[in-house]
Amino acid sequence: MKNYRICWLLITCMLISFGHSFAQRNAQKNPIFKYATYEGKDQVYMDNPLAPDEFYNPILQGCYPDPAITRKGDDYFMVVSSFVMFPGVPIFHSKDLVNWTQIGHVLDRKSQLKVADAPIALGIFAPDIKYNPYNDTFYMITTQFAGDFGNIVVKTKDPFQGWSDPIKLKFDGIDPGMFFDDNGKAYVVHNDAPDPGKERYDGHRVIKIWEYDLENDQVIGGTDKIIVDGGVDPSKNPIWIEAPHIYKKNDAYYLMCAEGGTGGNHSEVIFKSDHPMGPYTPAPSNPILTQRYFGNRNNRVDWAGHADLVQGPDDKYYGVFLGIRPNEKNRVNTGRETFILPVDWSGEWPVFENGLVPIQPKLKMPGGVTENKTGQDGFFPNGNFTYTERFDGDKLDFRWIGLRGPREDFLKMSKNGAEISPFAVNMKEMKPTSTLFYRQQHKNFLFTTELDYKPNSEKDLAGIACVQSETFHYVFGVTKVGDDHVLLLERTEAEGRGRNRSVKSQVLASVKVDLSKSISLQVKATGDDFEFAYSLNGSDFSTLGGIVSGDILSTNVAGGFTGNMIGLYATSANDVSVK
Repeated sequence: MKNYRICWLLITCMLISFGHSFAQRNAQKNPIFKYATYEGKDQVYMDNPLAPDEFYNPILQGCYPDPAITRKGDDYFMVVSSFVMFPGVPIFHSKDLVNWTQIGHVLDRKSQLKVADAPIALGIFAPDIKYNPYNDTFYMITTQFAGDFGNIVVKTKDPFQGWSDPIKLKFDGIDPGMFFDDNGKAYVVHNDAPDPGKERYDGHRVIKIWEYDLENDQVIGGTDKIIVDGGVDPSKNPIWIEAPHIYKKNDAYYLMCAEGGTGGNHSEVIFKSDHPMGPYTPAPSNPILTQRYFGNRNNRVDWAGHADLVQGPDDKYYGVFLGIRPNEKNRVNTGRETFILPVDWSGEWPVFENGLVPIQPKLKMPGGVTENKTGQDGFFPNGNFTYTERFDGDKLDFRWIGLRGPREDFLKMSKNGAEISPFAVNMKEMKPTSTLFYRQQHKNFLFTTELDYKPNSEKDLAGIACVQSETFHYVFGVTKVGDDHVLLLERTEAEGRGRNRSVKSQVLASVKVDLSKSISLQVKATGDDFEFAYSLNGSDFSTLGGIVSGDILSTNVAGGFTGNMIGLYATSANDVSVK
């Protein structure tokens, strides 16, 4: 009798426990992503293993474009463009130009970054970072195409401790850069339109310079001057002279700019003057960096330009710049990435070493640098790597970003994973989305997550989104259709131009799924071929919709300036219709 009572008590406890778990699951409204794993598998890294004194180029894989760099003592700080990613302007730190740690974002508050209603190709363009030893202050200057900002500057005494709110600057144009002379004077240079009535051709731009008031953090009215009109050789109608930086060496002033537009004709050019305000004379050997001459080749790097220079730990100069690595169909899904090359400045003019021949996938470490710690001890990874995030820490890794708004507005992390509170916003809208994004960093990758979620209506959807923009993306997620739970794959793309432009969405495939347990979702890319797959047991995956093209995830098709972003996505405003 006693044993019978014990058995009955155990069964009762089990039933209560089961009922409690069942009730918890039924009460769950928000999707929970238990983990996410990204694995890069590019052939170039398999074919080119590193020797002990080598490191890989690019140093930042994926959409980390328009790099700018500065140095204080033994510390290097580098920033890149972020458009409408939130937080904005990723900032990286290094002691040796090889091993980089992301220490945060420069613009990490809503008061600094107002991109909530901007298209994905606007927002933050081409930041510049400079350290001013005259007042021991770091400055980050950029153009923010949103929030009624325009050109802005923020500053800090310590980049590890955060940055000021933006100060609006009183000039037009884009790509501002700062220069601090050793006499304490400060200047701002930037790209601008020619004076009214003097534009000669499409793409005709100028470089302007202003004196800058450090006390009031503003350009000094009336000091502006055009120092480059058109480019190196105005008789050839050069286009898009931009991204200017000024350097001082041997009492001379050097102005370095990008020229040719951020595409196949991109290049870096250099000018020289006896005074920061000019006049500037172009080098006879321009360009000093480009990849535009070489056509198809193995391990192709292209679009090289938009560079910045710094002295390395071996006192040699180095240049960081953007480039792209197209896939086998010459499409760019990874976006514009950050590369580095040594610079030979032993003569009058600087030139990028091996920057006028096809860029190779690896290079020698700077003199005195003895260890490549890439991907270890918190250093940013490159090459082939696997990264797993379980979302159970106190802080989210800086590689995860939101779109147009803070991650904290929709994300909660716990021992169960990442819980997303869905916004009533879908991926087609120019509003903050409840999506946690990771950049595509390889041509060949595998991204896997496990989702615990039961959508309650056809308006609910959660899963993976692969996004080039609000008008070019894939959505792979679970929703409800009638009494059934359905997993679907939707392709969205824009057609036409101007007033005739329309956005078309198509469900490529769908399948009923049992969501009594969690579902594993996976996206795999092999160059231009993408596959979306699912598993109900965590190991046996079935592809939904077969192989689909990554064309709409490329800048070639979608336009803009970003790369493909892989998102953990949830919405309560799903507009996908399964027939």
